[in-house]
Amino acid sequence: MQLVCPAGNLPALRAAIDAGADAVYAGFRDQTNARAFPGLNFDQRELRQGIAYAHALDRQVYLALNTYPDSARLPAWQAAVDQAAELGVDAIIAAEMGVLDYACRHHPQMARHLSVQGSATTAPALKYAYERFGIARAVLPRVLSVQQVERLCAASPVAIEVFAFGSLCIMVEGRCQLSSYVTGMSPNRHGVCSPANFVRWEEHPQDNSRSVRVNGMLIDRFAEGEPAGYPTVCKGRYDVGGEIFHALEEPTSLNTLELLPRLAEAGVAALKIEGRQRGVAYVRAVASTWRQAIDRYRGDPQRWSVQDDWQRALSAHAEGQQTTLGPYHRAWH
Repeated sequence: MQLVCPAGNLPALRAAIDAGADAVYAGFRDQTNARAFPGLNFDQRELRQGIAYAHALDRQVYLALNTYPDSARLPAWQAAVDQAAELGVDAIIAAEMGVLDYACRHHPQMARHLSVQGSATTAPALKYAYERFGIARAVLPRVLSVQQVERLCAASPVAIEVFAFGSLCIMVEGRCQLSSYVTGMSPNRHGVCSPANFVRWEEHPQDNSRSVRVNGMLIDRFAEGEPAGYPTVCKGRYDVGGEIFHALEEPTSLNTLELLPRLAEAGVAALKIEGRQRGVAYVRAVASTWRQAIDRYRGDPQRWSVQDDWQRALSAHAEGQQTTLGPYHRAWH
C-alpha cells in the first residue's frame, strides 16, 4: 500500500518525504483546493521545488484541484490543470466533472484521481467516473464502514485510496453546507471551512476563558488552559435543551491503524493522512509512524500487531488528543 501524506507548504512536503511518504498531496495558493487557508499552499516556484525534491527520491506529488467552480470561474480551474501538467505533477485530485473532463481531453497523459469531495460511495459512481473521465484512482469518503470499503474494493474498476488518519468530517465530503450556512462561503466552492476573516476570538479576563465566534455566531467557549483547535461549525459546543455539548461532532481524529491488515487484504491501494493545515511536526510524526507500521506488516503479515508506541505517537497528534475508528467500526452497513 502507498502512504500518501499532506503537504501544506514546502517544509511539510520535505518532512513527509523524509519520513517515508510514497506520495504527498498539495494545493495551489488559491481557491482551487479545499484547504485555502492564509499562509498555506504553494505558488508555482515552490511547487516546482517540491516536485523536484520528491522525484529525486522516486516519490510522487499529487495536486488537489478538488473544489467546485461555478461556470464563470471554470477557466481558473482549467488554467490550474494546465499548470499542473506543465509542472509535471504525478496526478491531479479533482471532484468537479468539468475539471475532470478538461483534464481528460487536454492532458490525457496526466493521471486523474477522483477526490473525496466527489462523494463516490458506490460501485456505479466509480464505474461512471472511470468510463467518462478515465480516473486511475478514487479516494473514498470517510462515511463508509470497513465492510463497505471491502465491497467497493472488490467491485471498483480503479484503485481505491482511503483516509487512514486525521480529522474527521461528519458530512459526506462534497456535500457539507454548514460553513456556507453561517458565512456564505463553503469549502466546496471557496476552498476553506470557517474562513479566517469570519473568525473572532474574545478574551474574558474575569475567568481567563476565551470564546470564539464565526461570522458573529458563538461557536465555543474554552476554560483557562483548555486546548482549542481551529473553530469549525461542526465541532462547536451548543446549547441544546439546556445542555451545552458537542452536539454535532466532537474534536477527534480518525485512526485506522488496527485495521491496516484488513484494508491491505481488501486491496486498498493507498492510505491517506489528513492534515494539510497541520504543521511540520505533525506531518513528520504521523508519516514516520505509519511508515513503520506498513513496513512491519509488509515484512511479516502473519505476526503483525499494533505497537503501543505507535498509538501513543498518533494520539499525541490527534485532534482533541483522542482517536476513533469513526464509521469504519459501524455494525450496520
